[in-house]
Amino acid sequence: MKNSTRGTVDPFIVMDVMELARQAEAEGRHIIHMEVGQPSTSAPAKALDSLKQSLSTDAMGYTVALGLPALRRKIADLYGQWYNLDLDPARVVITPGSSGAFILAFTSLFDGGQRVGIGAPGYPSYRQILRALDLQAVDIETTLENRFQPAPSDVAAHDLAGLLVASPANPTGTMLDRDALGALIGATQDYGASFISDEIYHGIEYDAKAVTALELSDDVYVINSFSKYFSMTGWRVGWMVVPSDHVRRVERLVQNMFICSPHASQVAALAALDAGDELDENLAVYRRNRDIMMQGLPKAGFAKIAPPDGAFYVYADVSEFTDNSLEFARDILDSAGVAVTPGLDFDPKRGATTLRFSYARQTADIQEGLARLETFMRQRGHIA
Repeated sequence: MKNSTRGTVDPFIVMDVMELARQAEAEGRHIIHMEVGQPSTSAPAKALDSLKQSLSTDAMGYTVALGLPALRRKIADLYGQWYNLDLDPARVVITPGSSGAFILAFTSLFDGGQRVGIGAPGYPSYRQILRALDLQAVDIETTLENRFQPAPSDVAAHDLAGLLVASPANPTGTMLDRDALGALIGATQDYGASFISDEIYHGIEYDAKAVTALELSDDVYVINSFSKYFSMTGWRVGWMVVPSDHVRRVERLVQNMFICSPHASQVAALAALDAGDELDENLAVYRRNRDIMMQGLPKAGFAKIAPPDGAFYVYADVSEFTDNSLEFARDILDSAGVAVTPGLDFDPKRGATTLRFSYARQTADIQEGLARLETFMRQRGHIA
């Protein structure tokens, strides 16, 4: 049986690293997980309690395609609380995680073969989803000077039909301020291209609040998720805010592609929106871990790093130690029992000399991981 060329996507390397770490744990080894962008905490207690109560009274059948009306209203309220925006709940679309939102956004906005710009380094699944949808993912090589974010001139320079930007970004944790984000939106719209803002790490910021694209324009697609700040990765529920005249278009796509997002997850997500105190406790852990990482990584020899503004990652240049981040990460896992992500996941051209470290775990794990990394680097002769 023949295969389509669209299905020829690259592996998601961090998932492969997770599997190698799982195998090591099955053999009895203790692995420190600094590879996956997943909170170590469970869904908020309020979310779990609400779902338990609902399971005894609700059959959890299909919801309407756009999602539970109460959840859409509550998300609209969140934009008022976080950004002082008066958002129409009708523009909110509940999706099967942010991954479902990307599929919907790309399908709604672009025709086959069109060019969509993504920053490199950047989240690898952008590239692979675009490829699977017969779209051209255009890697924009970002620089440290631009905080590893695209520049307004990139839109015309790469002849883009659309630009996807993440702030805070994965893998770097850098953010765009209001002026920088506004300049990107303006350049994209002036060129007649579509703008998509990935905001799934909003809520996990340290020194300044992230800016939503909706503060600057209504003619954008904004994607968010309950996976990160709300600590609900495996529940697979997210949302998208689209222009008013795109709602029915996206609704038809949801009806046919997904029918709806998981009902049980939507119930839990609704309650999670009232769990701010618990979620802010998680944020305090990330903040503490970030400080520990910024001290511990240079001590372990990983000094070429950009301080993260948000999310829970540190992206490191390891070119003085290796030109094969895959092998280097495997050596760290095998020898030190620390799982880290090779930069090739995020930047196919330059990622052979970078690593991503996640600090979404409990602080004790982060401290132990850094100690193991320091020992590993000393044993390899990389530090004195």
